[in-house]
Amino acid sequence: MRDDESLALDPAAAAPSGAVAPADAPRAGPGADPGQPLPARWIRRLVVVALILAALNLRPAITSLGALLKEVRDGLGMSGTMAGLLTSVPAACFALFGFAAPRLARRYGPGAVVCAGMAAITAGLLLRPLAGGTPVFLATSALALAGIAVSNVLMPVIVKRYFPDRVGTVTGVYSMALSLGTSVAAAVTVPLTDAMGGSWRLGLGMWAALAALAILPWLPLVRDRSGQQPPRPRAVRGAAATPVTAPAPAAGSASTPAPAAGEHGRIGRSRTARVLAGYFGLQGAAAYVTMGWMPQIFRDAGLSADKAGLLLAVTMALGVPLSFVLPLLAARMRSQAPIVVVLATFQIAGFAGLWAAPAAAPWVWAALLGVANCAFPLVLTMIGMRARSGPGVVRLSAFAQSSGYLLAIPGPILVGTLNQATGGWGLPMALMLVLVVPQVLCGVLAGRNRHVEDEL
Repeated sequence: MRDDESLALDPAAAAPSGAVAPADAPRAGPGADPGQPLPARWIRRLVVVALILAALNLRPAITSLGALLKEVRDGLGMSGTMAGLLTSVPAACFALFGFAAPRLARRYGPGAVVCAGMAAITAGLLLRPLAGGTPVFLATSALALAGIAVSNVLMPVIVKRYFPDRVGTVTGVYSMALSLGTSVAAAVTVPLTDAMGGSWRLGLGMWAALAALAILPWLPLVRDRSGQQPPRPRAVRGAAATPVTAPAPAAGSASTPAPAAGEHGRIGRSRTARVLAGYFGLQGAAAYVTMGWMPQIFRDAGLSADKAGLLLAVTMALGVPLSFVLPLLAARMRSQAPIVVVLATFQIAGFAGLWAAPAAAPWVWAALLGVANCAFPLVLTMIGMRARSGPGVVRLSAFAQSSGYLLAIPGPILVGTLNQATGGWGLPMALMLVLVVPQVLCGVLAGRNRHVEDEL
């Protein structure tokens, strides 16, 4: 799709601008459009449940694999480079399918797309353990990750659509649920695998049950159209937006809805959008190296598989409370640059510890990287803050996440290749330390109080 294409969700089904709000509709709070009533309370409560269950399923497909990566590599005969490719598959799928999310949301509605995403996760996690070789394993992993990708992009959109008055709070809630699902999967995958006879196939496949549960609350939201933008006046294609009272175009002239705020111009022209994508990608590379390779680093240092999985769980569990607090804090700050710098400091200390002496203080290194991984809920919050309108958030979310994930792809692959070439983790960790510099630069620039609409 063109990045200047209109992305208003379900424009044909939008309510008239003079529509009366339902009796049980909550009042709009700060940050909400005063001319647009909020969805009914029962719908918003259902959306909260749906968001939490969806968020719980956005990482187990990845962290459960990280905990069992050695067994999967042995079972499928993977090389270090191929294992690095496997740990980069999430970023590749998030980039590829993330670009498609806005078009799908525009055509079918974001609720329907996230519901389909949960179904794709379920199917992928069910089929992945049946793979007899690496290509099939990669393909079925990609199916699950495609569902995660579209859901990733649309989470900020769902929040902006149903909770324009509570962006920071609701982002914190689903970010906390995302961290909880990530940490639980890392902590219990190995023990449950051992309890089921030690088969890595069962250990990976059991997460399909949680994904199937997440489908249910999204079913009533598939056709829900509350909380969307009102219809826009029509204008001649290529002309500037005209008011409703403007003369109608001449007979036979092509006409389309005039671009609303956030829908005009190429999003890639915005410097804020570009640096936000850079920050998203570089923090994503660090996160996938942590989730995919940290357990292996600890195991190579002499720690047991159970302890390595538990350390990964600690890393992910620290994000549970911090993922709730950070969006609230970030939403109250004019610039998020100080948070970017603090998180980068923890990241430097964590990777330096893995480089110098991974077995000396493994709990410390895991905790430091757990704090650093909270750059993810921070960047999600910034996506919601760097655009003024719902359509603007859709475009910015798709651009920043898809472009960012493309940037994140080489990181885990290079780490695996360097490890195989050198036989150690010194050079891979040195690479991760070097990448912190552009990450901080992009994060500081993205944290400025700017809106992409002003740069298009």
